[in-house]
Amino acid sequence: MKDLKDLLRPNIAVLSPYTSARDEYKGKEAHVFLDANENPFNQPLNRYPDPEQAELKLKLQAIKGVAPQSIFFGNGSDECIDLMFRMFCRPGIDNAVAIEPTYGMYGVTAAINDVEYRRVLLDDDFQPDADKLLAAIDSNTKLVFFCSPNNPSGNDIDHSVIDRVLDSFDGIVVIDEAYIDFTEMPSYTTKLSQYPGLVVLQTFSKAWGMAGIRLGLAFASPEIISVMNSVKYPYNVNVLTQRKALEEVEQAERVEVWVRDIVAERKRIMPIVAAMPFCQRVFKSDANFFLARFDDARALYDYLSECGIIVRNRSKIALCGNTLRITIGTRQENDELIDCMSRFK
Repeated sequence: MKDLKDLLRPNIAVLSPYTSARDEYKGKEAHVFLDANENPFNQPLNRYPDPEQAELKLKLQAIKGVAPQSIFFGNGSDECIDLMFRMFCRPGIDNAVAIEPTYGMYGVTAAINDVEYRRVLLDDDFQPDADKLLAAIDSNTKLVFFCSPNNPSGNDIDHSVIDRVLDSFDGIVVIDEAYIDFTEMPSYTTKLSQYPGLVVLQTFSKAWGMAGIRLGLAFASPEIISVMNSVKYPYNVNVLTQRKALEEVEQAERVEVWVRDIVAERKRIMPIVAAMPFCQRVFKSDANFFLARFDDARALYDYLSECGIIVRNRSKIALCGNTLRITIGTRQENDELIDCMSRFK
């Protein structure tokens, strides 16, 4: 990787971050807080949340095996994605490279930040070509995005391709592992020390079942995490989110049960859908959803909607003509889906 100062936008490299009242206090356990212009009533909601989420990071260290100084919490993973562009990409000058199709917020965030977004098409099995990815990179490329398991295709991205980009590219490689709990492939968090330009994203929204609290994760070198903390808004993760996450982390064993049930249901219903006469193909999935191609995806989508079942029509996305993305629900929900689809003509 290039020196981090050379990768950062010049204004970010010299940024003097905002410091909150709680950032400045270092000392004994305090019990009278007269530093932050807070209302003394309506405790505990009257107090600003810990801007560094220190307690939650310590709890997560035991689960993820990553040191607290290499952990960042965001208001959803989307905040982490946005920070990558704001930290590294000069508007109108730099560019980012990503596989296509993939999670749509990379491209949206690039557009919001006025950053060129270069899409490199996957093959018919939704796998990338390393040579094509590297060919899309130039001297102004600051970011390369992978989503693995990928969305909307659901499959793991070939790790040999990712490794080759990590070995060849001297910028920042972002690997979005939102669905990592549903695959047998290892997380790239185990390679953080090997690749100083690696940023791994995860989330509490999927396996942890907490999409409603909006808590995303980034794992990276302490140097990159330090810059992320400088650029983020001071209190980006509210006190209610932090408290709920702490409660759930104490019950982490439940997540393993949920994941096991979801994977079992995925394996059960994918062959059933594949055998339906109007289904052309069900694509390999390593996530909590699968992508399937149908004779008429729009007609099936409308029919399922009439049954009160909502799936995602991905037909307008590259390589995804006539496809629906179907999330794995409970066994009862999945049975209802199969029953409704079996009556479609």
